[in-house]
Amino acid sequence: METALLVALGLIIGLGIAAFGFFVARPRTAPVDPLTEQMAAQAAQLAEQRMVELNTRVQQMGELLSKAQMQLQTTVNERLDNVSQRLGLSMQASTQQTVENLNKLNERLAVIDNAQKNLTELTSQVTSLRDVLSNKQARGAFGQGRMESIIQDGLPKGHYEFQFTLKNGKRPDCVVFLPDQRPLVIDAKFPLEAVTALREGKTDDERKFAAQRVRQDVTKHIVDIADKYLVPGETQDIALMFVPSESVYAELHDGFDDIVQKAYRAQVMLVSPTLLMLAVQVIQQIQKDARMREAADNIRAEVGDMMKDVRLLGDRVRKLQGHFNQSNEDIRQTLISVEKIEKRSDRIRQVEFGGGEEAAPVPIAAPVFKLQAGE
Repeated sequence: METALLVALGLIIGLGIAAFGFFVARPRTAPVDPLTEQMAAQAAQLAEQRMVELNTRVQQMGELLSKAQMQLQTTVNERLDNVSQRLGLSMQASTQQTVENLNKLNERLAVIDNAQKNLTELTSQVTSLRDVLSNKQARGAFGQGRMESIIQDGLPKGHYEFQFTLKNGKRPDCVVFLPDQRPLVIDAKFPLEAVTALREGKTDDERKFAAQRVRQDVTKHIVDIADKYLVPGETQDIALMFVPSESVYAELHDGFDDIVQKAYRAQVMLVSPTLLMLAVQVIQQIQKDARMREAADNIRAEVGDMMKDVRLLGDRVRKLQGHFNQSNEDIRQTLISVEKIEKRSDRIRQVEFGGGEEAAPVPIAAPVFKLQAGE
C-alpha cells in the first residue's frame, strides 16, 4: 500500500515538473497558441488539483499509517506480553522440572555413593577374607570362630567347652558333653591349601597334582583326629571334622568320595556349617530327652513315696475308725447304765411316797451323746 502511494506521488510530481519545464523551455519570441495556453493552464490546474488530492490522501494515508502503526505496536506489545508470559511460565516450569530432576539426580547420586561405599567395604572384606584364607593360622582362627559361634548359639553354657584337655593331654577345639558324660570332639582345623590350589589350577597337571595333595592332606588330618581325640572309654566313638565352607564340603563329596569313605571308616564325620547346626539340634534333643528321663525317674520316686504315705494314712484311718467304734460301744453301755439308774430312781420315789397321793414321776432326761468323726 505504501509503495503504490509513493508511485502515484512520483507520477504527479513528474507531470508537474514536465509542465513547468515546457513553459520555461519554450522560446519567448514564439507566438503563443491560445489552445496551447489553455491546455497548459488546464494541466497546471489539474496538477494543482492532483497535488491537493495527493496531500489529502497523504494526510489520510499518514493517519491510517499512524493508526496501523499504533495498532501494530499494540498487537506486537500484546503478543510480546503473551510470549513473555508464556516464556516465563515455560521457564518457571522448566526451572521446577530441572530442580526436581536435580533433586532426583542428587538422591540417585547419594544411592550410588552409598552403593560405592558398600562396594568398597565389601571389597575390603573380601580382601581381608582372602588374606585370612591364605594364612594358615588366620584360616584356623576363622574356622574356629565360625564353629564357636554355631556351638554358642545352639547349646547352653555348661554343655560344651572349648580347648578341653583330655586325659592323654590333647586339647581339641571343642567338646560337647552328652548325657553319658562322654564328650563329643569337634575339630575345626581343616586343611584348605590343597583345595585352594585345586581351584586355582589352570592346567590338567596342576589340578591333578592339587587333587593328590588334597587326598594326602585330608587323609592325614583324618588320621590325626582319630589318633588324638578318639579315646576309648573317655570320648564318644565318633569325632566331627568341621569344614568351614559349604562349597568345599560339596566339592569333597562330589570329587573325593574315597576320602569321605576313609573318614567314615575312621569314625570321623565331615560336617559343613549347616550339618553342624543340624548336629547341634540333635544334641539339644538328646539332652532334652535325658533331662526328661531324669525328671521321670524323680517323678516315679516321688509317686512311690506318696503311695507309701497314702498306705500309712489308710492304716491310721482304719485305726481311728476302730477307736470310733470302741467309743460308740462305750457310749452305748453308758446309756444302758443310765437307763437302769433312771428305773431304780423311779422305784425309789414310788416307795418313798407310797402312803399319799401318787406323785407324777419326774423324768430325768437321759444325756444323748453323738460323737462325730474327728471330735
